Amino acid sequence: MKARVFVTLKNGVLDPQGKAIGHALNGLGFGQVGEVRQGKVIDIELNERDEAKARASVKDMCEKLLANTIIEKYEIELKG
Repeated sequence: MKARVFVTLKNGVLDPQGKAIGHALNGLGFGQVGEVRQGKVIDIELNERDEAKARASVKDMCEKLLANTIIEKYEIELKG
């Protein structure tokens, strides 16, 4: 089974990288771009067939290492 984790900053947390990307896009002529928020995607291959167990395992990974849950949120996508 494969897991994809999307980690982004929580709403209200300043995102200087997103702001820099937005300014750069505007500078390149993409004037229609408004606010930009950046994040990260983490792909994980799991040796697990049970979706509930896989989701629980990846959630534990996120809580312990992959996301700083004080300022970041995460979403888990599983593909079997």
